[in-house]
Amino acid sequence: MLVTLSGELDSTNDLDLESFVDGLLRPNQALILDLGGLTFMDGRGLSALLRLSGVVRRKGGALHLANVSDLPARLLQLTGIWDALNIHTSVEAAIAQTLHGYPAPS
Repeated sequence: MLVTLSGELDSTNDLDLESFVDGLLRPNQALILDLGGLTFMDGRGLSALLRLSGVVRRKGGALHLANVSDLPARLLQLTGIWDALNIHTSVEAAIAQTLHGYPAPS
């Protein structure tokens, strides 16, 4: 499942994102979050991503983040979360990883 985020991910909408994804996600399904349009993410947004990762894992899938840039990328790197999540340079690379287990061709 691919979900594209834009704008801000913070305390005003973190629970909405979790509820939305949890309601649509099927068992054993990967979740790709396209963060290319995300301009701001605070600690609550970061927590939402970690909670979503747990939800997806419990349902037998994996969370993949794509197009992570600027402020969200910096927050993930500073907190050390960057290395704990599946992060891809593009949606295509994330899809290739989820479907075939290898990176998309350059």
